[in-house]
Amino acid sequence: MAETNTRNIGFEKQIWDAACVLRGNMDASEYKSVVLGLIFLKYISDRFETKYNELVAEGDGFEEDIDEYTSENIFFVPENARWSAISAAAHTPEIGTVIDDAMRSIEKENKKLKDVLPKNFARPELDKRRLGDVVDLFTNIQMVEHGSSKDILGNAYQYCLRKFAEQEGKLAGEFFTPECVVKTLVEVLQPFNGRVYDPCCGSGGMFVQSARFIENHSGNINRISVYGQDSNPTTWKLAQMNLAIRGIDADLGKFSADTFFDDRHPQLKADFIMANPPFNLSNWGADKLREDVRWAYGIPPAGNANFAWLQHMIWHLAPGGRIGMVLANGSLSSQSGGEGDIRRNMIDADLVDCIVAMPGQLFYTTQIPVSLWFLAKNKKQKGKTLFIDARKMGTMVSRKLRELTDGDIQKIASTYNAFVDGTQEEVKGFCAVATTQEIAKQDYILTPGRYVGIEEQEDDGEPFEEKMGRLTAELSELFAKSHELEAEIRKQLGAIGYEI
Repeated sequence: MAETNTRNIGFEKQIWDAACVLRGNMDASEYKSVVLGLIFLKYISDRFETKYNELVAEGDGFEEDIDEYTSENIFFVPENARWSAISAAAHTPEIGTVIDDAMRSIEKENKKLKDVLPKNFARPELDKRRLGDVVDLFTNIQMVEHGSSKDILGNAYQYCLRKFAEQEGKLAGEFFTPECVVKTLVEVLQPFNGRVYDPCCGSGGMFVQSARFIENHSGNINRISVYGQDSNPTTWKLAQMNLAIRGIDADLGKFSADTFFDDRHPQLKADFIMANPPFNLSNWGADKLREDVRWAYGIPPAGNANFAWLQHMIWHLAPGGRIGMVLANGSLSSQSGGEGDIRRNMIDADLVDCIVAMPGQLFYTTQIPVSLWFLAKNKKQKGKTLFIDARKMGTMVSRKLRELTDGDIQKIASTYNAFVDGTQEEVKGFCAVATTQEIAKQDYILTPGRYVGIEEQEDDGEPFEEKMGRLTAELSELFAKSHELEAEIRKQLGAIGYEI
């Protein structure tokens, strides 16, 4: 048995390191479900066990009554699926089959999890000895001093999602949006209560961050209701597990489905919509949806779904609702396929509240520069739009990846809040407020750089005449040096028979 681990510091990394050992010859996309499935199984077993022990202590014999658990949004875990049974079989050749059977039993008793859980632990290419070691690692989590298993395992789930995103590159865009991007959307929108919707929810990061925001501000998570959808079956399952670990009761539809062709929430009018739709999606089926009621501002082009996503979300927005979404920068200025007309119609309808130009290298999946669009049905600042140029923000955390700091995110959010309150002053190179008429003069192009101008340079105190004298003297020295180098190069080439 592995040595008992009594610290949760670095526990996420321990799980990830164990997952890497487990991987063997499997692709990241394959063993992702193995690792995340184990985290989920341990989580629901821990929650069940806590409630089970409470019922045993009460002494009324209700510890096996499924209603006692479902009434508190706790999944009922059959005896063969409880972690004690998994742990006991950790170092047997049948451990993979034991886990698969446990997943099937849980699905049978909890209809909400039907066809959600992974059942691929018995596959031959998954090393059973290493699988047993990982089970040991999970068995030895100690929660007494370091918070609940929900916090520990929830953080581990999110950490592993991020690491898988790093490994899978472009494919990761289907299930993972960088946390700093999600957090920026959430901090601006502040979804304290109401209906929260994401029509392309991936692994559910928008919802998880919304729940964190509410908890951090001493709110009640039960004051929001969550709705989502995703077309990728694997990603849809990841989201179901991710939200269950966070204690978020969500309606993601009964199965994965294409949002444009099979809207699982056709009557929904949401208070908050947050999304990171696929960038510049082509061949999305525009020819079959030309008469769709959602295209109130113009028919989106077949070659790019950006304005189809925008209009789908506007259609689902409640009268006082707000949208925060990620879009490729091309949508700020494109005129092709009628996109310029759609954008103009949306601006004239006074829907565009704020545009934030984001720094590059935020995504594992693409180098395409992006912006955040914030739209509102009933803007506080009528006929005005806030532009923020955040391209210089962020810190490089690796050679390829940048992250916005909490300070960066708060600066963007506080700038937006000041705009809403009518107190935000223009900061050259960073933010500006433009009227609809001013935007019209720019041909309805929404690129923040057009409005915020160039950052004012600090005066260094050196008088102009002195500065010019110094700079021209330095330039003269550089010219002289360049002539010396030119002469030396001619001399060297001549010595080997090449005259210039």
